[in-house]
Amino acid sequence: MKEYLDLNHMSSVADTEACLPKYYLSHHCVLKASSSSTKLRVVFDGSAPTSTGYSLNDILMSGPTIQSNLIDILLRFRSFPIALTANICKMYRCVGVTPPDNFLQCILWRNDHQEPLKDYKLDTVTYGTKPAAFLAVRAMQQLAADEAENFPLGSRITLRDFYIDDLITGGSSEHEVLNIMRKHLHCSARATSN
Repeated sequence: MKEYLDLNHMSSVADTEACLPKYYLSHHCVLKASSSSTKLRVVFDGSAPTSTGYSLNDILMSGPTIQSNLIDILLRFRSFPIALTANICKMYRCVGVTPPDNFLQCILWRNDHQEPLKDYKLDTVTYGTKPAAFLAVRAMQQLAADEAENFPLGSRITLRDFYIDDLITGGSSEHEVLNIMRKHLHCSARATSN
């Protein structure tokens, strides 16, 4: 949770915002000792029902599938003599959620049992909510479309060879794959820094 605060992926609810409509997500930690990157992570449950019998996910739309089928991506990937794979780190948390929608992603948290509980709102797309995958993919595709003129190769690869946050592509030579990697990574770094 400290990482969420440090990265501005979560912010406290101000006293002046206390009267706004909110939805509180239940959450818990998951420990995976074998993980080399994230041994402890938080899981938010958008499917937990409230006293009304409905959950947040019950009232949210998931959005349409807007990426190619996985089988199409894998078949194309197998046609390349040289493979290139990559992953977008914390993809969902790279996409902001603005007011008033972020008030539907509130949580109660305290760092220590001695402290009082505090209200926070999650300011990025939250894994565990029904539209999370659509929103993250849609944002990535919009960035690719917006940057198509400046980075045509990176845009084309992004629109064609991603499955959620996983890049599965390749080329006919090491030189071509290195070119794809440089152009794609440059495009991504430029797009996420804005």
